[in-house]
Amino acid sequence: MTTALAQRTPPTTAYRPPSSGVVRRVTALRHTSPGRLQLILAALLTLGLLTGLVTALTAHAASAGTANLGDRAQPLLVEAESIYSALAEADTTAAQAFLAGGLEPTKLTDRYNDDLARAGTSLTSAARLVPDGSEASRAVEALATGIAKYSALVATARANNRQGLPLGASYLSAASQLNRGTLQPQAQALFKIATDEIDSGYDAARSSWWLILLLVLVVSLGVALLWSQGYLSRTTHRTFNVPLVAATGLFALLALMTVTLFANQRHHLSDAAVQGSRPVEALAQIRILVLTERADEALTLAAHGSDDKEADFTRASQSVDFEDVRLADARAFAEQADDQHQAYLAIHAQVRKLDQDGDYDGAVAKAISDDATTKFAALTTTLDSAIDDRKGAFTQEIGDAGDWLDLLTVLGPLLALGACALAAVGIRARLEEYR
Repeated sequence: MTTALAQRTPPTTAYRPPSSGVVRRVTALRHTSPGRLQLILAALLTLGLLTGLVTALTAHAASAGTANLGDRAQPLLVEAESIYSALAEADTTAAQAFLAGGLEPTKLTDRYNDDLARAGTSLTSAARLVPDGSEASRAVEALATGIAKYSALVATARANNRQGLPLGASYLSAASQLNRGTLQPQAQALFKIATDEIDSGYDAARSSWWLILLLVLVVSLGVALLWSQGYLSRTTHRTFNVPLVAATGLFALLALMTVTLFANQRHHLSDAAVQGSRPVEALAQIRILVLTERADEALTLAAHGSDDKEADFTRASQSVDFEDVRLADARAFAEQADDQHQAYLAIHAQVRKLDQDGDYDGAVAKAISDDATTKFAALTTTLDSAIDDRKGAFTQEIGDAGDWLDLLTVLGPLLALGACALAAVGIRARLEEYR
């Protein structure tokens, strides 16, 4: 009997994960009044700390996204537009100078050189705004190489033209093809990257997912604070728990600040898009289209009928649309530019009629006349002024959108910590009554 008992295997204790003990203790707390108060305190502290943390993260993400819009995305769009329009204007000016024959007018030569210099300056600025190895960086490098080739072709066309050699028109056509077929598409690709970055920048600045999470936490904390006070009022027969009321006041202040600042940010971001980036993009496209018209007109005349660009001229004219500009606070600019564009188209119609009637010299004289040059310059000046005006509107709205967000990054967690401290004081006072 003794041997049998000695050989009997002792019973084994079933393995229980460590968490089961925690769950059992938490469950046990629910069955006592002090335990329930401890659970309420833990829930309030957890929600309060999470709300403060997420408030800081949301404000920081919104502030960083808003700042990136103003410091990088919009400047990149502006530089890309400047490169694009400088290339288009250089193409136009080179063709206009070529039409004059012989030694080009100094005014047109200076303008052409200024166009290439502006493209180079904008390329340098754009290079500082794009990450190394990115698609935008590769576009900038390709443009820098292509502009040098384009300049060399135009120089050769000029040299031949000064000697009266018809080969000059071929070199000018090749330069224009390089400009339009390679350089401008590359500039357009950079412009598209910039517009995509602006769209992404608006999404980042709005911080929608962070705001949704913050909204859930704010609602949860508000409900928890109100329910806790109701529970204490029922169980302790006291109408108010002063520290919890104060904690609710701090929470209400935090919620009010959060709602006000983010509503302000969303409002100004919307205005920045409607009044700033969209009209800037539309005006940039219009400016490029009218420069394309002017270049098409000159190239058609320079080719003496061997390279008719009138179809391209018509496509560009039909694409000019001032609707997005009229929707912004730039209606006066849009109306003025539209009228000036129609005045230029009327001159172009006269140029085409003279050329088609066989008066080539008259068509060239009309195309490069002071009247045509003045009207076209007035159009581009109006567009430039409109772009500058809308850039200013964008900068103003972005600045207003970012106001106080950095303060919320600091003040939000402090208010949440204050609410947590007051909640702890209020509930600890009730816990002391059970000792």
